[in-house]
Amino acid sequence: QVQLVESGGGLVQPGGSLRLSCAASGSLFSVNAMGWYRRPPGKQRELVATITNGGRTNYADSVKGRFTISRANDKNTVYLQMNSLKPEDTAVYYCNAHTLMSGYNYWGQGTQVTVSS
Repeated sequence: QVQLVESGGGLVQPGGSLRLSCAASGSLFSVNAMGWYRRPPGKQRELVATITNGGRTNYADSVKGRFTISRANDKNTVYLQMNSLKPEDTAVYYCNAHTLMSGYNYWGQGTQVTVSS
């Protein structure tokens, strides 16, 4: 069992920055990758960024060069640094943990990010 708790969401102006955090706990030995997904209003959940245990990262084209995913393994925390935010970045952002052996995905409760002037 893995528990994920997101924090750091809020309201920011276009061009601003925000840093999301995801605190993971539980059976973390089974997790091989973690990431961030988002669900814009009226749309399906989409990939934002992922990071493997080995540090390999992957980003959606829409956020490349603006967002950075990182992991503090000693604190079991994953971060998403979001810069140059745009209104289209507005969404509920979810932390994800993927288990390689079972293929199971754990999800956090989500944190709202709103980009508006």
